[in-house]
Amino acid sequence: MKASDLFIKALEAEGVEYIFGIPGEENLDILNSMKDSSIKLILTRHEQGAGFMASTYGRLTGKAGVCMSTLGPGATNFVTCAAYAQLGAMPMIMLTGQKPIKSSKQGQFQIVDVVGMMKPLTKFTHQIMGADNIPSKIREAFRLAQDERPGAAHLELPEDIAAEDTHAPLIVASNWRRPIAEDNAIDAAVKMIEEAKHPLLMLGAGANRKMTSKMLQQFVDKTGIPFFSTQMGKGVLDERSPLYLGTSSLSSSDFLHRAIDSADLIINIGHDVVEKPPFFMTEDGCKVIHINYLTASIDSVYHPQQGVIGDISNSVWQISEKIEPQSTWDFSYFQKVKARIDEHLNDGIDDPRFPLYPQRLVADVRTAMPSDGIICLDNGVYKIWFSRNYRAHEPNTVLLDNALATMGAGLPSAIAASLIHPDRKVMAICGDGGFMMNSQELETAVRLSLNLVVLILRDDAYGMIKWKQANMNFDNFGLDYGNPDFVKYAESYGAKGHRVESSSGLKAVLDECLSTPGVHLIDAPVDYSENDQILNIDIKRMSQEF
Repeated sequence: MKASDLFIKALEAEGVEYIFGIPGEENLDILNSMKDSSIKLILTRHEQGAGFMASTYGRLTGKAGVCMSTLGPGATNFVTCAAYAQLGAMPMIMLTGQKPIKSSKQGQFQIVDVVGMMKPLTKFTHQIMGADNIPSKIREAFRLAQDERPGAAHLELPEDIAAEDTHAPLIVASNWRRPIAEDNAIDAAVKMIEEAKHPLLMLGAGANRKMTSKMLQQFVDKTGIPFFSTQMGKGVLDERSPLYLGTSSLSSSDFLHRAIDSADLIINIGHDVVEKPPFFMTEDGCKVIHINYLTASIDSVYHPQQGVIGDISNSVWQISEKIEPQSTWDFSYFQKVKARIDEHLNDGIDDPRFPLYPQRLVADVRTAMPSDGIICLDNGVYKIWFSRNYRAHEPNTVLLDNALATMGAGLPSAIAASLIHPDRKVMAICGDGGFMMNSQELETAVRLSLNLVVLILRDDAYGMIKWKQANMNFDNFGLDYGNPDFVKYAESYGAKGHRVESSSGLKAVLDECLSTPGVHLIDAPVDYSENDQILNIDIKRMSQEF
């Protein structure tokens, strides 16, 4: 068998559905082998878009998404994607081509050490140096990318190796089950929870990866313990619940942190060190139970007293089976804080100001989106608005990046989400700066005949940095730019363009776009100057009420 044919068959054996990317001359054997396979090529307009799509595929399915590029400049365009997947714990495989390694006649033209470049950014990187090694290296790359903690892996296939003949057999994935926590750890956790006076449940990014929501819902239903989430833990449990306190989006100046500070025990599910710490442990502070697949990484602000290490769903189920609700638990203060949080988040949801007032913007999007609708956030200060104010109803319906926090990922992520869930409503929410970094992927969405809404929050500047520039008493300098006419820009790609011209107009445009097939782009002006009022009003209220 030709090596490139074996390569594609090995990918098929791993369950690969799509390869996102831009082939080059060095990938032509792979491309030819792919044309008669079950794998669909999703041709993108930039390698970065391909990497973000593959990462999001991994995030939503738990199976490694696959992206492909040529050598040199194509491969270097994957660097941000590798960091995005690695920090965000998204299983993703990057395939890159290379010049022949046995008899090259082009010197160093386009040659960079891609394997060396990828080493600090991935869980695994390898140049395949013989066709017989293809099955084992592909199996190992997928195993590592998908194993906890998930992340990025990279394989380089030189052009001459792809053209070799081989008799190597495929290697089938092993059957295995994730280890479960030992009984002593479960019993210790149950004892700590039952002896606490004010226990609180925290949901982190790891709780969102393996769909632990069913077992967590049983635990919350039985115990009545209130919960909060990190930004990447949103939606693990339905945030319409009366026990949901909020999402930790700010570090100390939010109502939610008063509830966290008053807890004497935090049950931390799926903590991920990449996220900004939602609380800080001190010598005389609350105790922490660390429930996760892996042991805790200890630092000055996180050093839990009890670890429950193993499959998270199983650990939560075991604790739920053994625990008994206690009459000594007191959640009254948490409920007082929740009442103030709900009151604050409802401020401004019908505000008539234009450009759009942030809390009205979020409320209108939430009203327009169905419970299983997916929003994919790019990066900007609006990420805080949505993480605090947007109530997620189901797991993995708010896709945001609180790890690498790169701009440019919102639209490609939404394209991948729409491919995976064609029956669900999907919306990319981007600042004008982040959107323009990968706006060319509009053509990809149109070519794929996706049903997708792209909401652009336009302020004609790198608004978050401009806002911070003002708050840090720097002069206004260097952050303003011009934009195209976004309606005409969308239409030039074959999408439908819409412009919001009043505060009351957004909801009608959203409803129209979500109910009409095709790719829609919405130009919605926003005013970042409202950030100070929205994000700092809590400090004044807390000093008066708490």
